Amino acid sequence: MTTAVHPYIEALLSGTRELPGTPYAWLNERRGAALERANALSVPTTRDEEWRFTDLAPLTRLPLRSAAAGTLAADAIRAYVVPEAGARLVFVDGLYVPELSVVAADPCGARVAPLAQALETHAARLEPHLARLAGFEQNVFVALNTAHLRDAAVVIVPKNTACEKPVHILHLSTQPGTASNPRCIVVVESGAACTIIEEYQAVSQEPYLTNSVTEVSVAPNARLHHVKLQAESGRAFHIATCAVSIEKDASYTTQAISLGARLSRYDLNVALNGEGAFSQIDGLALIAERQLADTHTLIDHAHPNGRSVQLHKTIVGGAAHAVFNGKIFVRPGAQLTDSSQQSRNLLLSDKATVDTKPQLEIFADDVKCAHGATVGQLDADQLFYLRSRGLPDQAARNLLTYAFGASIIERIPVPSMVQRLERVVMAQTGAAA
Repeated sequence: MTTAVHPYIEALLSGTRELPGTPYAWLNERRGAALERANALSVPTTRDEEWRFTDLAPLTRLPLRSAAAGTLAADAIRAYVVPEAGARLVFVDGLYVPELSVVAADPCGARVAPLAQALETHAARLEPHLARLAGFEQNVFVALNTAHLRDAAVVIVPKNTACEKPVHILHLSTQPGTASNPRCIVVVESGAACTIIEEYQAVSQEPYLTNSVTEVSVAPNARLHHVKLQAESGRAFHIATCAVSIEKDASYTTQAISLGARLSRYDLNVALNGEGAFSQIDGLALIAERQLADTHTLIDHAHPNGRSVQLHKTIVGGAAHAVFNGKIFVRPGAQLTDSSQQSRNLLLSDKATVDTKPQLEIFADDVKCAHGATVGQLDADQLFYLRSRGLPDQAARNLLTYAFGASIIERIPVPSMVQRLERVVMAQTGAAA
């Protein structure tokens, strides 16, 4: 086995030699190719343009080992249960735990299963997408995840099936000093519709690494609503990639909420691969103390009549640092594209910082595209209005801060998730006081 060019990558690859092969040659080949690329790539540094605000040096100084299989009592997930969900897959430190999962036969019409079970009956459906949508050639963390690919959450929504109940995929981190590689693959076939909740929570408050990859295929005339909640330990590192392919007249809507982790990075790559495709991308990062939350998005318009709407908000307190880099790319021939992107950032202290960079790259001449960014503090007129109605100054500030973030949370189509997140935001902003 070739030695990795970066010693830290060599350490993170430990254990891949012991991973068993699968009966599927195509999957073994992709894992092997990812292993070769991981060996050849280095950990990004601030000298790399895409990482210039995000220093991974603290991560590389953290000795990590592969997570071992663990157990949790059912009470450990009680706070995270989504009563509206028709199915739940639970992964502890990246490994599937059937005792905590709830998967009936074809719940809500969707095929929901861990990877090993899904491959037995649906390998042909997974082969065009698994380890293909999320490219690992230039991304060392996707390569690491793919090289470790042994377990994953699989959701397949058959043609013309409307899932009335959401599917909940819950990842729990329990072991300090470990690196886990969660994987999720969602295939929504033609004319189908579904809501997916992808959630990351911490049981351990010690340092660890979660390196997740999600791949999403939305076929023609299909609809997917994707909610991603990241609430890792305040000492953890969370690095995530999500790759989405949207076909003709299909739609993909997402709310990505980032609350935890000492350092988090979310790369969301959305390709509008069919005429009339639509995406709505909402993001919210609520961070404080010395947290860093970095979000990079790419919305790739490859065909005519595509439409995308993006709103990314950050609430930054303490000495925290939020980063947003959003690119809208309109390819030649993608005429009549309609795309808008807004970055809205609220600073709660003099030491909080935001770096925001919305971008447009347009190679078609009949398009409607716009972007904008604001960075500021709470509006003085709004504060004056609330104080004039009898609210103390701090209560007025807390209420306005909460309202700034709640506008994203309220778009989540799962009432219990909205209520849970509203309580979290109110607690973190002090609005409940």
